[in-house]
Order: sequence, then C-alpha cells, then structure tokens
Amino acid sequence: MLVSSYNFSLVLWSLFVAVLAAYTALDMAARVASARGAQAGGWLIGGALAMGLGIWAMHFVGMLACSLPVPVGYDPVLTAVSLLLAIVASGLALWTVCRPSLPLPRLLVGGLFLAAGIAGMHYLGMAAMQLSPAIQYHMGWFVTSLLIAYGASVAALWAAFKLRAEGRHVWLQRVGASAIMGMAIAGMHYVGMAAAQFPAHAQSAAGMSDFNAEGLAGMTIVITVIVLGGALLVSLFDMRAQSQTHSHSQATRELKYLALHDSLTGLPNRTLLEDRIDRALVNVRRDGGRFALLMMDLDGFRVVNDAYGHHVGDRLLLEVARRVQSHIRGQDTLARLAGDEFVLLMDIVEPADAATQAHKVLSFIKKPFHVAGQEIHVSASVGITLCPDDGNERHDLLAQADAARHHAKNAGRNTYSFFETSMHANVQQQLSLLQDFRKALENNELSLAYQPKLHVASGKISGAEALLRWWHDEHGQVAPDRFIPLAERTGLIVPIGEWVLDRACRQVRQWQDDGWLEAAVAVNLSPMQFRHSGLVTTVRTLLNRYGLKPQSLTLEITESTAMHDTESSIVILQRLCDLGVRIAIDDFGTGYSSLLYLKRLPVDELKIDRGFVRDLAPETEDRAIVGAVAALAQTLGLEVVAEGVETQTQFEVLSQLGCDYLQGYLLGRPMAPDALLDRAMKPSGFPDMYA
Repeated sequence: MLVSSYNFSLVLWSLFVAVLAAYTALDMAARVASARGAQAGGWLIGGALAMGLGIWAMHFVGMLACSLPVPVGYDPVLTAVSLLLAIVASGLALWTVCRPSLPLPRLLVGGLFLAAGIAGMHYLGMAAMQLSPAIQYHMGWFVTSLLIAYGASVAALWAAFKLRAEGRHVWLQRVGASAIMGMAIAGMHYVGMAAAQFPAHAQSAAGMSDFNAEGLAGMTIVITVIVLGGALLVSLFDMRAQSQTHSHSQATRELKYLALHDSLTGLPNRTLLEDRIDRALVNVRRDGGRFALLMMDLDGFRVVNDAYGHHVGDRLLLEVARRVQSHIRGQDTLARLAGDEFVLLMDIVEPADAATQAHKVLSFIKKPFHVAGQEIHVSASVGITLCPDDGNERHDLLAQADAARHHAKNAGRNTYSFFETSMHANVQQQLSLLQDFRKALENNELSLAYQPKLHVASGKISGAEALLRWWHDEHGQVAPDRFIPLAERTGLIVPIGEWVLDRACRQVRQWQDDGWLEAAVAVNLSPMQFRHSGLVTTVRTLLNRYGLKPQSLTLEITESTAMHDTESSIVILQRLCDLGVRIAIDDFGTGYSSLLYLKRLPVDELKIDRGFVRDLAPETEDRAIVGAVAALAQTLGLEVVAEGVETQTQFEVLSQLGCDYLQGYLLGRPMAPDALLDRAMKPSGFPDMYA
C-alpha cells in the first residue's frame, strides 16, 4: 500500500473551516427559525449553501492535506456532486431543526439523513480521486467513520435546535458547541481517510494531474471563509435590523399604551374611554340595546391625602381600581379620568342593572382598605346616565353622569343617583360657562390683577402676585374657583397658565422700564401646568423674550403639588431653579410635608397659608405655628411670606415673628398695573405702619 503523509498546516486550516462551518450552521438555524414566509425560505437556501460549502471545503482541504507518492487528480463532476450532496444535507438539517419541536424519533431520523449526506459527500469526494486501481477501504475504520458521522449529526441537530433562540450569552454557547461539532466532523473525515488504502502500484488516472495542492487548498479556504464570513455578517445585520424593528415596535406599543392608559392604575384613560363610548354609541344606533355610564369618585379622598400623604393616596387609588376591576365583567370598561374620578361603561338590559352594579360598587368600596399599614375607610358617590334614554352624544352623556355624581354627593354621599332632567340646567350652565371661557381665552378677554407684596424690613413694595380675572358680559366678575376647576378638568389650564406667565413677564418688563427697577412678580402654577413637559422651555423663552433677570419671576406651587410624587417634583424644581427663577411653596402648613423632603426641595420661599393668619393673635396656637415655620425657614435659609393679612394686629405679630414679606387686604387689594406702579414708586407704600 502507498504510504500517505499530511500537511499539518492544512489539517489545522481544515479544522478551522469545520468549526466556522459549524458556527455558521448554528447561526443560520437561528435566522431560519426567527424568519417568516419567503424570508424564512431565503435564509434556508442561503444557509444551506453556506453550511454545505463549509462542510465540503473542510473535507476537500483535508483531502488536499494528504500527500501520496504519486500525483493525484480529481474528477470535477464527482467533486461538484459531492458539494451538491453537502448542500442538500445542510438544507435538510436546517429544515429539521427549525420545526416547532424536535422529538427524539425525528432527531434520530434527521441525524441519519444528515450523516448519510456527510458520509456520501466524503466517500464520493474520495471516489473523485483519479487513481488506478481504485481506493480500497478498511472495514473497521469505515464503519467507525459512519458511526462518528451519525453521532456528530445527531449532536449537531440537537445543539442547533437548542441554541436557535437568540439570547444574551447564546453566542458563547454556540462557539463552544461549534468547536465540538467541528472537531467531530473533522474526526469523521480523518477516520474516513484512515480507512482508505491506496494500492502500492496505484497510478494517476488523470490526464492533468500536475497541480499545486497547497495553492488549491489556499484558494478553497479563502473562498470558503469569505462566503461563511459574508453569511455571518448578513446574519448580524439582519439580527440588528430585527432588534431595532422589535425595539421600535415595542416602543410604539408602549407609547400607544401610555397614551391610552392611566400611568398609576393601568386603567383606560379618558382618550380610550371616549373611543369605547363612541363604539358603544355606534352599536346602539345600529343594533339597538342600551348601555350605562357610572361616574364615581371617593368621598373623603382629600382627607386621606392630607392625613397620610399623596403616596398613600396613590396606593389607595390603585387598590380601589383593583377592587372595582375584580367585580365587573370582562366586556365592561373601567377608566380613570383624573384624581379619584372613575367611570364604568357597561352594557345593560334594564336601568335596574345599572342600579344593581352601583349598589355593588358602593358596598365593596365601603369595606376597609389596608394601605401602608393603615386601615382606611372611604365611600363613593356614583352618578348614572343611560344611553339612549338620556341621550346619544358622548359629551352629553359624560356631562350628565358628572351632574348625577354631584347630585349624589350633595345628597349625603355613599349613594348613587340617576341623571334627571332637572339636573340638565346645571349641566348646561357648566358647558356654557366652559364654552364662554374658551372664547375669553381666544379673544383676550382675560386680565391680570396684581396684589402688592410688602418687604417688611424696608417697608417697600417688593413686587406683586399676579391673579387671573375674568369679566363675563352676562355673569359679571366670575370667581376663579368657578372657572379654574373647569380649566383643570379640560386641560385648558396649560394654555391659560402660559398666557398668565407671558402677561406677567411683559408687565414686569414694563414696570422696570417705567422706573420701578426692583419690580418682580409671582405666578401660581397649577398641578397640571407644573407637570407639563413644556414648562421649563416656556419660562426660559419668556425670560429671553422680555430680557428679564430670572430673579424677577417667582413661581408658586402648593405644598400638596410639591409633595405629590416628590422625586419628580424635585427634578422639575431643580430645572426651574437652574434657570435662576425663584421658587415658592404656597399654602405651606396644609400639606403635611416631610421635613426630610422639604430640605431637599430647591425653593426660596415658604408662603404661610392664610388659615394660620386669620385668627392670629399674640397668645394663640397659630402664633406658635407661624413662629415655628419662620424659625424653620431661617434654619433652611428660606424667606417667609405670610398672606391674608387683614388687621393691624396680624401685621404686628407677623412682623415680630420674623416674616420677610406680607400680603393681604390690609396692604392692598389686587389692583391694576398702573395703580400698583404708583403705590410702589412712593417712598413707603404703608406709612401708617411705620410711623
């Protein structure tokens, strides 16, 4: 027999190609499994070509690594057929592992077909060696090579199936698996080569047998690495594209969810509720039937917020939502509008069905809630309106349910009330007032009045608080507590707040140009305006537009607003503080704020609630409270403003306690800008108090 020898470097390269082909096979299996339709077919064909070429190239380079004493040629047809056989076997393997499941019988049969393809490729490639007489085989080594091929095939199919899903560290597992698979494939090849016995008198049967084996092997390796590397790069780009598409789709779904659901409870919000009401109206108009709207809020919820803090109030709302949700049908919709207001949309047969549901809601809400270690008792007031009985327009139905809810609350709470025509007048009045308010905003019919703010130490007016006023042609002066809640509920408070800020900043600019150089203004921010994403940009724009020093503007938020979601409040306040504007906490002493949070809030002023000033006298509890607040403010480096000063006694006590600024009717009612300018330009706006 002819004695063969091996080029060790080519053997190593063949092993490398085998490992790379195995890794490519695992990666292609993942691509085929994750693709759908024609894309999956494309990955299957491309993967079969790349994987088949890799396996065949390992075999061919391994054959070229074998040197014989006689020149050897290769039959191009048989060589091409062996490559085709490797591609077909690879395609069959990828198809097998990309099925939804891989039971043991299918694994064993699939391994058998793959092993037959690999073994057939190998021995057909050996047959392409043009030697005469033909190669003979040692039966023991031959059978061993077949067993190795079968074992390697079964292991390869199992690994490809298990590792086809993408994961954080799956690539590392694929590297390990491909190393084992590559060595197994190479082992089968070289055992098969060991089984080959070349007759001693064998001669080349090829007409052209003089060729450079190393050159051909090098070219084969380069082409194979390029093809496999290209396949892996395309796979990587596809994976990233899919990841970006998935991330975009997930982000889109999340944004859509956030746009249609309440962030606290996860319930549908007003937008989604209105859409479902519109669908219910379409069904009623088309098919008949009836549905009810139950609008409810919690009796005493504000007391819970004041007593335990907003974080407990939020958890209570979450528990209420869960409890109500668990007692309604799957086809009904429970939505949260704002605060403690919820709406239940439900299909009914008779009005009594709505009454039965309302009674259930009242009964299980009345049961105690255990929140943050506290046992909390609340009740609910429920207003009911029916469609089509009471109307067939969404806006009307919501307004009617709201009116019925108010009627239930005024009737003693912990009850429900159906909408009645007698309530319609109040609903229409509210809607009319809201419509007029929209027009007033559009037509610049609103105005600002300015209440002076006295600097106690100097006795001079240091600035003013801007107060919104609305003069209605029919109703005269409309109190802010009538139209501000309407603006809050409808979202109009944001453009109104921007208008107030603009007018107030423009007025300060005018005052300063007229000679009142230290003029400053304080503007109240509503909770919705404070949380609005465009607030900081609006303030920055206005300061630049009117060329104001930031210290000329003070933004006031209530203590309860600051304490609601404190961490978020700190972030917003810090962004405003970075602009240089002053921050004041209004109604201080009513929100039960934690001193731990208070010292973290970037604020400049504490504004004592008028409730502590109203009954202020030298020997009262309120005097002790105001004194404690003033001492606390001094410790924290804050200034104190007291509002609601209406008597000389209040003025004297507050001055003695160390308040820095005072406001109230004693010092001046809200007035027009020119009147305030005249008062401020006098040496002392309040000579009697400093006589």
